[in-house]
Amino acid sequence: MTLFNFFLIIHIVCGFTAFIVAPIAMAVKKGGDAHRRWGKVFFWAMCGVSFAALIMAPMHNNLFLTLVAVFSFYLAFSGYRALYRKNLKSWREVKFIDWFVVCLNGVFCLVLIIIGIQKLPDAFGTISIVFGSIGLINSSRDLVSFIRPRNVKGKWFFSHIGGMIGAYIAAVSAFSAVNLNFEWLPVSIQWLWPTLIGVPAMLFWMRSYRAKFSKGKSIREMAVVKIGPQEEL
Repeated sequence: MTLFNFFLIIHIVCGFTAFIVAPIAMAVKKGGDAHRRWGKVFFWAMCGVSFAALIMAPMHNNLFLTLVAVFSFYLAFSGYRALYRKNLKSWREVKFIDWFVVCLNGVFCLVLIIIGIQKLPDAFGTISIVFGSIGLINSSRDLVSFIRPRNVKGKWFFSHIGGMIGAYIAAVSAFSAVNLNFEWLPVSIQWLWPTLIGVPAMLFWMRSYRAKFSKGKSIREMAVVKIGPQEEL
């Protein structure tokens, strides 16, 4: 077995795991034991997917795969770390790993956009610009929240949902483009249909939670959040 095939197996196993367990984590009680268990499995599976992709990409001189791997990882990382920043009061409380990863993702996504512009009108130009823009917006939003934390009700809750579901959309995008037989569709649609469907669905879901908050329901009523220092990444 070659080194590339070894990491390819890791990539496939972790990707399939993330693809399967994410709907389970979304279906169960938010913050309950089952949600936390499957959410962690999903997060570490996405770490495995991204790590394997970062190893494989240079072997085939695939810069696009490298950039998308960082983009996908950051969505899961941002959603996961949001749980540890829910009481953030000052930029001094932000961990170094958060600063490092948010800046790294911002740089990589900026490069992804530049490459996309250069590749236009090729389909991968469009795909690169869409993914890069989403990633850059997320990094910019998180940087602003680090520098000027605002005590907005449920902010961490929506950051968590947005990051984790965004990572799942990225996983479905890659799975669809590589494994599903959608050759009758344009290449850009093969990659972007999960984004076109998933992002509006995610925003609708968030809107439903905001409606519940506006009626007086608290986050604790809808999610049992148990995060302790011993569980910190």
